Amino acid sequence: MPPHILCLSLILFASQAIPAKAARANETEIPLGSKIDAGGVQSWVSPSGRFAFGFYPDDEGFSIGVWLIIGESRNIVWTANRDDPPVSGGSVQLTYGGLQWIPANAGSQGKFIFSTSTQPASAAMMDTGNFVLYDIKKQVLLSTFASPTDTLLPGQNLVPGSQLFSSVSDTNHATGKYRLSNQLDGNLVMYPVDAIDPDSSYWNTGTYGNSYLLTVFLDPNGTLWMFDQNTTYTKVLFLTNQSSKASSDTDVYFRLTLDVDGILRLYSHVFFGQGRAPMTGTVWLQPSSDRCDVKGICGPNSFCHVSSNGKSSCSCLPGFEFSSPNQSMQGCWRVRTGGCTGNSSTDDIRVIATMVELKNTSWSDKSYAVPPQTTSIEACKDLCLSDCACEVARFDSYCSKQMLPMRYGKMVPGSNTTIFVKVYTYESRGSLRKTRSGPVAILISGAALAVFSLLVFFASILLCKHRLPLRNMRAPQQQHSEFDDESIAIRSYSFQDLELSTDGFAEELGRGAYGTVFKGVFTNGNKDIAVKRLERMAENGEREFQREVRAIAQTHHRNLMRLLGFCNEGMHRLLVYEYLPNGSLADLLFRSDAVPSWSNRVAIVLDVARGLQYLHEEIDGPIIHCDIKPENILIDSRGVAKIADFGLAKLLIGNQTQTFTGVRGTRGYLAPEWSKNTAITVKVDVYSYGVMLLETISCKKSMELKLAGDECNISEWAYEYVISGDLKKVAAGECVNEVELERMVRVGIWCTQNQPVTRPTMKSIVQMMEGSAEVRRPPPPASFSQSLTRSGSS
Repeated sequence: MPPHILCLSLILFASQAIPAKAARANETEIPLGSKIDAGGVQSWVSPSGRFAFGFYPDDEGFSIGVWLIIGESRNIVWTANRDDPPVSGGSVQLTYGGLQWIPANAGSQGKFIFSTSTQPASAAMMDTGNFVLYDIKKQVLLSTFASPTDTLLPGQNLVPGSQLFSSVSDTNHATGKYRLSNQLDGNLVMYPVDAIDPDSSYWNTGTYGNSYLLTVFLDPNGTLWMFDQNTTYTKVLFLTNQSSKASSDTDVYFRLTLDVDGILRLYSHVFFGQGRAPMTGTVWLQPSSDRCDVKGICGPNSFCHVSSNGKSSCSCLPGFEFSSPNQSMQGCWRVRTGGCTGNSSTDDIRVIATMVELKNTSWSDKSYAVPPQTTSIEACKDLCLSDCACEVARFDSYCSKQMLPMRYGKMVPGSNTTIFVKVYTYESRGSLRKTRSGPVAILISGAALAVFSLLVFFASILLCKHRLPLRNMRAPQQQHSEFDDESIAIRSYSFQDLELSTDGFAEELGRGAYGTVFKGVFTNGNKDIAVKRLERMAENGEREFQREVRAIAQTHHRNLMRLLGFCNEGMHRLLVYEYLPNGSLADLLFRSDAVPSWSNRVAIVLDVARGLQYLHEEIDGPIIHCDIKPENILIDSRGVAKIADFGLAKLLIGNQTQTFTGVRGTRGYLAPEWSKNTAITVKVDVYSYGVMLLETISCKKSMELKLAGDECNISEWAYEYVISGDLKKVAAGECVNEVELERMVRVGIWCTQNQPVTRPTMKSIVQMMEGSAEVRRPPPPASFSQSLTRSGSS
């Protein structure tokens, strides 16, 4: 046996043979009933003073965990219930049921960090960084070493079948984007958390195929290795340089962490005597060559490249833009969509598809078709252009056709791979006509213009004579100074303009909470419009009107209905919107003869999520819509969903994140906090979105469902199928993608949780819906648990 392997084997044997009593010598004992408060500075510290257990500040409150104390700072090595929302305060107490968090508010429900069927007698914080619960016989009941989060400490095993998950950020230790999986085939592999196949891995030890069950072990000297407990097989991943061992007046601690950026790093923390500041360094890391080797660093439809300063950044495919302008690593979406193949057109718009070349990149190859290998690069491009399903043509030594999303892109200078991306451009019929030129066209146009000018001149004289008395009798138009701001780039119309445009408000399109919507036509451009006449404006009419105009005029997003103008004349207050010809989501779900296709429904709910993310998180003053429901989601001529009706929107000012207001919205979509006279936040929209999402999946109305003969809401109904494992019964229609279905149902139930803090943000929802973030199994709706309790008691 080689000397270093023999040494490692002896270390392993010694670590396993140490008597329990000796192992517990370097620990701080914590008796039953002990507690620590979130608001205080105390924690349970190990005898060496290097490790502590307690509360630490998180992004939005406090989390509970174990940390390594490094000077004035702390390095988190384990977090309890890491995916639960941070707590606002309270205390941790060792009780008869286990280690429990107890909220400061006596009316709130606590939760167990560790719960055991055997009553604990004590706990301990060890110098190894392990926090344990003991029974009366000093046997370990539970320990933090048995459930690692993102870090492995010396003496801690990563057993077969277990994983490390990176954190979201340095200050948010919830589950992040990457995982290190110790697979049952003997291979240690790193993946993005949303990976669905082995090709998504970006680093592995290559130890598969030998029928070994390998355990990952970090010894106190910093050597990282893998071993099989049933054989003598070992594999050293990193061997400590013996010459770098610390001197007698220093202490060295090691930790292996899957970091936020997806890189696995082995750190050393050197603590010196005589008051010198500790020193932290990286002694080993994987992957080690290119930061862009980490798959998933850039989101769907974007690719990674490293700048001269060594930092990574992301760029979109041609024809795409960042889905969130402030978060360039979240991925990209199409700027413009098009027809099925090649060029297509409508009465007003011609859609032109072209193939744009992108060189020196590599991508995950998810081809759905591979033409004959004799295909040339030009033929490859043309084959994709003429194929409905093809969005990207990839040409290396052969041609392949790809669908979106494109994943795991990175720049590879000198690569032989070329991709062609299908990009759409729009041309209006008017602009096409204007491009025609030549002497004959100019002569005809000039003659027509002269004749037209003469006709307009004589018509103007007659019209002025005829309408002069009427004009003198009309009251002057009163435009409130609120709308004189040049930053609001919308047009002001007179009431008569809009009355003529709507033919006296003849064709009603629908009714909202504050008024009726009519169809109209701009006579000068023959453009369809929707005119909303506000009617219930008695007490706060002017204020409500100003709120709506200002809120909408300052928003610009693909998934928000566009405001074109307004009228604020006397008692008349009207809003002029773009006309969306395909009706509402409610029409598609509940009034259509056929069930909309699964892909269309997925696209619609994603559009709505992106629109809400923009309203909540991407403008200076977040807007709460307050009435998200299928009736307020309209579909344009290209099938893009847009959020409409901001009549109930509550505009938050400055840094406000919550507000008090009267109940607004529609029964069935109202979050529980509306009825509690508590502060209203953007999470009320998240709740409504969750209801709408589940309705879109099922094509069923939430208020019309029953469970075991009793009325129930749609989240209760869907959760019943989650626990029964029969999710197919939730979705209406055929050709349902089961992976997407499970993801969407889980998101819908998370959105409809009773407590606002438990609901995800719209940004997280978009990531989960796109498949770039994991969707954990949600807890049952509060009402579901209550209904089970009632049925059990009966």
